[in-house]
Amino acid sequence: MLQKLVIKNYAIIDHLVIEPDGHLNTVTGETGAGKSIILGALSLILGERADTSVLINKEEKSVVEGYFDVSKNEVFKKALADAELDYDAQCIIRREIAVNGKSRAFINDTPVTLNLLNKLTSLLVDLHQQFGHLALEDDRFQMEAIDAIGGSATAADNYRVLYYKHKSIKQKLADNRERQSLWQKEADYKQYLHDELALADFKPEEIEHAELQLKQMSHAERIINVLQAGRVMLEEGEQPLVNELKRLSQQLQSIIDVMPDLKPIQERVNSVWLELKDITDELGVEESKVMLDPAIMDELQQRLDLGYKLLKKHGARTTAELLELKTKLEEELKATLDINDAIERLAKEEGVLYKELIADAAKLSAQRKKTAPGFTNKINELLALVGMPNARFQVRFEETLPTTHGTDSVQFMLDANKSGQFQQLQKAASGGEMSRIMLCIKSLTAEALHMPTLIFDEVDTGISGEAARQVGMLLRDLSGYHQVICITHQPQVAARGSRHFYVYKEEDKNARLSTRIKVLQKDERVLAIARMIGGEQPSEAAINNARELCS
Repeated sequence: MLQKLVIKNYAIIDHLVIEPDGHLNTVTGETGAGKSIILGALSLILGERADTSVLINKEEKSVVEGYFDVSKNEVFKKALADAELDYDAQCIIRREIAVNGKSRAFINDTPVTLNLLNKLTSLLVDLHQQFGHLALEDDRFQMEAIDAIGGSATAADNYRVLYYKHKSIKQKLADNRERQSLWQKEADYKQYLHDELALADFKPEEIEHAELQLKQMSHAERIINVLQAGRVMLEEGEQPLVNELKRLSQQLQSIIDVMPDLKPIQERVNSVWLELKDITDELGVEESKVMLDPAIMDELQQRLDLGYKLLKKHGARTTAELLELKTKLEEELKATLDINDAIERLAKEEGVLYKELIADAAKLSAQRKKTAPGFTNKINELLALVGMPNARFQVRFEETLPTTHGTDSVQFMLDANKSGQFQQLQKAASGGEMSRIMLCIKSLTAEALHMPTLIFDEVDTGISGEAARQVGMLLRDLSGYHQVICITHQPQVAARGSRHFYVYKEEDKNARLSTRIKVLQKDERVLAIARMIGGEQPSEAAINNARELCS
């Protein structure tokens, strides 16, 4: 709900504050007083473009601020969260136009783009100007109106939940099929690579071991000579070192009783003897390992050649990397099988959900088509009351593929002059007629549909008398559910307002005309409406008529 509108330095408005109530606010005033200028300023905080021509004082910026109570507007609260903007129960929308022509927009003091401003404020204000009824071109609004009248809004919400669930499953299925298609192209090659590695059947570090073993075998004779020479020197020569050390140890042992200080030396010599004896044994073991078998060498060479080939092919450096690649290929091939299972499962789930979706859509469509005749009759009755007796309203359905709203496409049609030729509303009706048609539709859906502040600009253009009275009554009834602001020239409409604003021009101290606005008290209101009936100097009859209208 709009709590306050503040306009500074805009066109012929130097400073203006408007504080509407939560019901029907009527705005009157002489032609040219500035009513449309106020709407122009309001449109700035709704995201419209602007330029410096609106500045009165070229040395100061123009500012328009709207204060909105959004405490009960859950849709707007969610939209703020989606836009990552701070929420407050009172939302302040501000638009500034600098002297250099640059424009800035703010929501709760946070700068926003015009596109975001327009998107968010559309949830706060619905501005109905001549030729500006975009809602009637929106298939969603028309569907919501039918659902509101027919009591199928809950069923539509339930269908929408199912629709998005089906859409999510369908997207997952498409993603999996796309991955399957990509993987399938590579699956055969991956299987070949895996089979090649599996057939090679390398053990951990086998290539490295084979490389070392083959190198040892190719130098077997030199290795054996070195090992044998070492063993002979230590144990089998004319004076084997091991035997000599043992003899020395024994001799030292024999004199320890007369020279005790030699005991540590004797123990060290004995330790060296034991160590060299172990070395001699290990040299013999290593010598026995050295082989010179051409068959084994040939086998090792073949394994090594295969290993080098696979290392080069896969850009690997070690056996471990080849084994890691083999494991990775196994996992990818398994994933291919897993995705096939997932696709089968998702396809079944999607099929079940689609059947449920079509069944729900059919029920929803039937309910809407059942509602349409009664809705059509009510709209036609209201059109006759608001000055369109020759107009015929019609709801037309076309079957579509499932969308967020079902399998229906809904169009509101109009035959403005009993011609038998129905056209879409926006093509068949004039601006004033569009305003009244929208008023009729919204008056029927007011209780069921959440709507923002509704602003009607001269909805009563081209009508008078009883038609104007009916428009006033519809606006009053509509304001029982939503805040309504209506600019009007009809006394029958102005008299229905719960708060009456009067727009006028006044000279300032510089003899410059500026737009002013005030809330009319009871007697002021009667006089203003009497002047709408009987001119600047209303008769007693006009005053009595105005008093009766306001009662």
